Amino acid sequence: MKFATDDATAPWTGRLVWQESDAFCIARCSGREESMSREAKHIRTDPRGTFELLAPLAGEAWVEQGSESIRLTPGLMALCDVDRPFRFAHDEGLLSVSLIVPEQRVAQRSRVAVRGPHLIEASGGLGRLIRQMVTTLHEEREQLTQPTFDGACDRLLDLVCLAAEGQTGTTPVGHRAAVEASIRRYVRAHAHEDSLDVRAIAATLGWSPRYVQQVLQAAGTTPRDLIRSERLRLARARLGSGAWGAMSIAQIAASCGFSSHSAFSTAFRAEFGMTPSEARHP
Repeated sequence: MKFATDDATAPWTGRLVWQESDAFCIARCSGREESMSREAKHIRTDPRGTFELLAPLAGEAWVEQGSESIRLTPGLMALCDVDRPFRFAHDEGLLSVSLIVPEQRVAQRSRVAVRGPHLIEASGGLGRLIRQMVTTLHEEREQLTQPTFDGACDRLLDLVCLAAEGQTGTTPVGHRAAVEASIRRYVRAHAHEDSLDVRAIAATLGWSPRYVQQVLQAAGTTPRDLIRSERLRLARARLGSGAWGAMSIAQIAASCGFSSHSAFSTAFRAEFGMTPSEARHP
C-alpha cells in the first residue's frame, strides 16, 4: 500500500492489535489522520486473496473502490476486496475492528458478496449483531484455541455474507419471490439427482445455504421438503407415463432420488392419497 499523512516527517502513532490463524485475522487499529491506497501495481506485487470487513467503533473513515465511495461511522461497516484497487482514509479519532477472511470462503458462500464493496448497516438487526460479534471476538481472542477461533470466524462470515446480500431482515418481498422462483426451478430440474441438497442449490445459484433456507422458510417450506415434493411429483409423472412402463416401481423411485422403496411409498401416499401402484400407467 501507499500511505500518506498530513506530516510525513512525524512518527506513526497508531496502534494495531491482532489475532491471526492460517485462515482468518481479526485486528483493532487506531491512529492519527492518514490515507492509504492499494493500486494495481501493489496488487500485482503482493496479491492477498482476502476480503476485509471494516467496522469502525469511533471516528470516521472513507473507502473508495471502483465507482463506490463510502463514508463509514460506528453505525456502518464495509466489506471490501483487498485485491481490487481502493483508497482508505480516516480521521485521527478512528478506532476500528477489522475481520480479514479468504476470498475463496466468501466466494463459496455468495456470488453477491464477492462483487463488493458492500455497505452494511450496523445500527440494528443483523448488522448490529455482526458488529457486536466482531468486537467480542477481538476482545476474547486470547481465550480461544485456534479451532475455536476459526470456527467463530467462519460463523461470523456466514452472517457477513447474508448482510452483503441484503438479508438484514428488511429484504424486499419482490426480491425474495424472485430468489424463491429460482430455487424452485432448479430443484424441479435436478430433483432426480442423488446429490441434490441445500448446499448444492446454494452453490449453483450463488446464495448461501442459510439464505436459501430463509427464503424457503418465508414461503412455508424447507429445502428438504421442497426436494421431496418435487421428487414425488417427478415419480408420479413417470408412473403415469407409458415410456416408463418397463421399469418397476422401485426402479422409478430410485431414478427420482429415493433410496428407500418403503419410504417412497409412504411419502407418495401421504402426498397424493394413493399408492404408487394405483398411480401406475395401465
